[in-house]
Amino acid sequence: MKYIFLTLLSFILLNCEDKQSDKKTNASNIETTKIIKKDTIPKNQAISEVETEDPFRLTDENVMEFFLQYEKENKENKVRITTSFGNIEFLLFSETKFHRANFIYLTKQNYFEGTQFYRVINNFIIQAGNSDNPEVSKKRNKIGRYLLPTDTKRGFKHDRGVISMPSGEIDNPYKLASPFEFFIVQQKGGAHHLDGDYTIFGKVIKGMDVVDKIATQKTDVADWPLSNIYITKVEIIN
Repeated sequence: MKYIFLTLLSFILLNCEDKQSDKKTNASNIETTKIIKKDTIPKNQAISEVETEDPFRLTDENVMEFFLQYEKENKENKVRITTSFGNIEFLLFSETKFHRANFIYLTKQNYFEGTQFYRVINNFIIQAGNSDNPEVSKKRNKIGRYLLPTDTKRGFKHDRGVISMPSGEIDNPYKLASPFEFFIVQQKGGAHHLDGDYTIFGKVIKGMDVVDKIATQKTDVADWPLSNIYITKVEIIN
């Protein structure tokens, strides 16, 4: 009888210890779960937010505000363009601040590398900043799609050697400027019939002999050079 009683008592005690052990295990699992949720979910959320955030792109809606601030913080005004015919150096005008800032911004984005002088008319202009290479279109999409307003009342004329910005290739009655492209007036005596329609934002300070060489290249009926003339590098200089 005594032996039965002791056996029964041991069974009860062991059963109670198992229940206590289960409670501790469950409590430990719950606490671990809380720690995991606390430590990892915010980090995962942060990563997810970064991954899904849209990259910044310029648009017609934000471009003027962007360049208003950008031109205050980026005062560079000289660039060197490298081509297979030699180098051309530009001085960009502070008076046309949005167009100067736009060119500096595109230079820092390495946009112009791989673009071409795609429209060449001897004794008139050479025009650059575009290409039939799909990579150039990808660059544009990454930077954004936007136009710039004309700024034609600064007293500049389309003299030989000035740099101007063509209008966009869309329904564009106000001749809003296509920001990715530019042309250099090569015509002796200038091309003053363009005055008032296109924004002059700089001038050639070195390399007009290179401009003249490019202007004499043979072209097709669309004024595209028969041998591609690439811009291999654009860099800011002092």
